[in-house]
Amino acid sequence: MKRNRRRNGRPRPKSPSLLERINVDVAGIDCGAEAHYVAVPTDRDSEPVRSFRTFTADLHRLADWLTECGVRSVAMEATGVYWIPVYEILEARGIEVRLVNAQHVKNVPGRKSDVQDCEWLRELHSVGLLRGSFRPADQIVALRGYLRHRDTLIENMSDAIRRMQKALDQMNVQLARVISDITGVTGMAILHDIVEGRTHAEQLARHRDRRCKASEAEFVAALTGNYRPEHVFALKQNLQLYELHQGMLRDCDMAIEAHLQALTAEVDSPSEPLPPRRSKRQHKGNEPAFDLRGYLHHLAGIDLSQIHGIGPYQSLRLISEIGTDMTRWPDEDHFTSWLTLASQNKITGGRRISSRTQPSQNRAAEIFRMAAMSVGRTQTALGAFYRRMAARIGNAKAITATARKIAILVYRSLKGEIVYQDPGPDAYNAAQRQRALKHLRKRAKYLGFALVNVETGELVPS
Repeated sequence: MKRNRRRNGRPRPKSPSLLERINVDVAGIDCGAEAHYVAVPTDRDSEPVRSFRTFTADLHRLADWLTECGVRSVAMEATGVYWIPVYEILEARGIEVRLVNAQHVKNVPGRKSDVQDCEWLRELHSVGLLRGSFRPADQIVALRGYLRHRDTLIENMSDAIRRMQKALDQMNVQLARVISDITGVTGMAILHDIVEGRTHAEQLARHRDRRCKASEAEFVAALTGNYRPEHVFALKQNLQLYELHQGMLRDCDMAIEAHLQALTAEVDSPSEPLPPRRSKRQHKGNEPAFDLRGYLHHLAGIDLSQIHGIGPYQSLRLISEIGTDMTRWPDEDHFTSWLTLASQNKITGGRRISSRTQPSQNRAAEIFRMAAMSVGRTQTALGAFYRRMAARIGNAKAITATARKIAILVYRSLKGEIVYQDPGPDAYNAAQRQRALKHLRKRAKYLGFALVNVETGELVPS
């Protein structure tokens, strides 16, 4: 542990705050890879700024020092992953930890050192100028960790598949031309034969499934290649890597199911029964093989997969990112703003100069955007909304608008305000027609005109 003084050994003078301090028992922490710099109120210790190394024992000493100084709340920037062990240890000690977006505190000139950063965080926190970032409950954080790791495994599997396809292309083996998925039953049987040295096209073509559209002659032509040893070796190792990650994915799914069982054991059973499955297809692609809907219905009290565009696995990913407690956001506008799906209006001089959404890497927003893209092809009210918006403002903005609408439906459903039921595209289009007529009647009346029904010749009542 190092104590921070000026070069002449004297402590830094503290300038008085111009704002009223509404949080007194607070501290600021600047997190780093090798050391964390901590600032407490100047009246709590003779050395109010100290540095602690990042070893676990030093983090516990940091927590002990904050407790001795009477600190109840701590502010730190949520950058990288260095803050995570500090957060968990301080939270276990009963200290409130407020994660701060680094973008909100960086735009102050003349201040860039680890010591000044932690003092500045403490100062801003003491006068109530810092807003904490969202972090779900600890059990949901653990579920989120499993699912994010699962996404990494799927990405690694995809990389292995791409490298297998590259090796096949280098050998001019046109396997992808005759089957839709080289990792299916037929494709894997052919790949195993190739890496084991059985490369005769007629022999490989025997694995052809009778349901394949390509004929046996096309299989033989596609599997006749230039099987050079170095390309076969690359194919073999990537095939082993793919199968290794498949086994790891199954282990990860078992851990996720065990964690869901532990989560649901702590929650009372919902009063409403699980509704029927909206889609007949149970599992898609690399989704978990066990039934997710029962666990999610027990955990959230509702079945989010009833909302079009959101399947059971997307529901699980959403809950791992946003949790089930919607009271963390005052209303749906705050929720969509946190998702960065709401317009970021910039107004100056009474004129709006920008209304673009804020760029972000919010994972929950990504799920909502993917749901919006899929729902645009459905014959639902959400699909009709997407198509109407796409015709007006383009596909990109229509995806954002539809994602925001789906997010509002999820927010209201988890809060218990609504039970989602799709009214259908006809009902949505009829409602849009009534709104358009209302606007036209109002506009015509303002201009001194009247609307006439061209089919009946009657005046449309204003």
